[in-house]
Amino acid sequence: MRSTLYLKFIIVYIIFGFLSVFTVAILTPNLAEAPLIGNIATNLYRQATQMASDYLPGYFSEQISLSDVRMQLSGMEAQLNAAVWFVDRDGSLIASAQSESFPSAPAAIEAFNPAETGGSQYLVGDYHEYFEEDVITVISPVVDGYSPKGYLLVHKDMSDLDMILNTLKMSVFVTLIVIYALSFVILLAFHFFVYRPLNLIAEAAKQYASGNLDYEIPVNTEDEMGYLSASLNYMSSQLQDMEDYQKKFVANVSHDFRSPLTSIRGYVEAMADGTIPAELQEKYLKIILFETERLTDLTQDLLTLNEFDTQNLLLDKEPFDIHEIIKNVAASFEGRCKQKKISIELIFATKHLKVMADKRKIQQVLYNLLDNAIKFSDPDSGITIETTERGDKVYTSVKDDGIGIPRSALNKIWERFYKTDASRGKDKKGTGLGLAIVKEAIQAHGENINVVSTEGVGTEFIFSLPKVI
Repeated sequence: MRSTLYLKFIIVYIIFGFLSVFTVAILTPNLAEAPLIGNIATNLYRQATQMASDYLPGYFSEQISLSDVRMQLSGMEAQLNAAVWFVDRDGSLIASAQSESFPSAPAAIEAFNPAETGGSQYLVGDYHEYFEEDVITVISPVVDGYSPKGYLLVHKDMSDLDMILNTLKMSVFVTLIVIYALSFVILLAFHFFVYRPLNLIAEAAKQYASGNLDYEIPVNTEDEMGYLSASLNYMSSQLQDMEDYQKKFVANVSHDFRSPLTSIRGYVEAMADGTIPAELQEKYLKIILFETERLTDLTQDLLTLNEFDTQNLLLDKEPFDIHEIIKNVAASFEGRCKQKKISIELIFATKHLKVMADKRKIQQVLYNLLDNAIKFSDPDSGITIETTERGDKVYTSVKDDGIGIPRSALNKIWERFYKTDASRGKDKKGTGLGLAIVKEAIQAHGENINVVSTEGVGTEFIFSLPKVI
């Protein structure tokens, strides 16, 4: 970007300047010449018409002399800086006045035609080759007795027009140069407000790509560049959190796999080399079986979470009776409940209550919640599963009278592999993924799950599902 974007912008800026000068040089004469000629010709024609109608008719009526005519023509020539010819209707010269820069007037105009201007007030050219340079010619009739007796011709050199054009062109060029110089501010603005922030962003991208997620882009503005910089800073912090989470996740998975594998390997080696006698092998085989069950549960939970993490999860939503699922899940824990003398009470809002959800995922949610409730409930206690209707939602509650969750841990229980200290003491087989799976499943349905817990009193999980109306 340092060698291309900024350089390209400067090149475009220079090309813009050259194109502006070229355009002004080409268009100014073409656009201004015709209006200027028309303006000069109109002024000449007005002066000539005034002279031809107010003064020169007196020559034909013998009210003024030829010398008076010449004096008036000289005054007109000095005022207009033009050659002034006074001719009769055949084109023969009566009187004239011109400066030294103009050629002398001919004695008679060859092929004189007073109507040669056509529908225009003026002619542009060398006027029958009497002038070396182009002139603007206007012809005004001198009328006496209701008929033209002569004509007044005024020829103005086009060099006067060129002088005006050059002055106009110079003014436009000066204005253009001033505007071009002032537009340099745009280049400076681009440098400070676009190029430099882009450089910082490019450097940040380079740092992130090399693994330096601690690099932070300074945010000094609140515009789009500032917003982009802040977004990249936020992205880097999120990536850093994800990297930390990934390291923690891998460490937890490694630990949870290594511990049972180490136990299994140790016991198998001990039995193989005779360290553990044959009469004790059954005891240690049960321990090995317990550890393999832990590995199976952990593997299954990891596969389930991976299913959610791919974000390609397709929920097989269908209407089903939530009460029927609750009864089936509760029945699957009958053996464990008898062992701990725990009772499960079902409180249903109605006899049948249908929801729209993925039946298998909700069954897993209820299984994990009830499994947790049984784990952390004391013997001879009770668990309540209750459903309620509120508007177009069905709320399901799983409540136990167990040890409860510490307040400091309430926001962490949804994290993968998280276990409270109480959990580590009571549940050696748990993977720490059950509640993470529950939350992922409920959120995949676009619903919410909340927890209310008090240490020593119990815990209640409540989640919502859309009701089938």
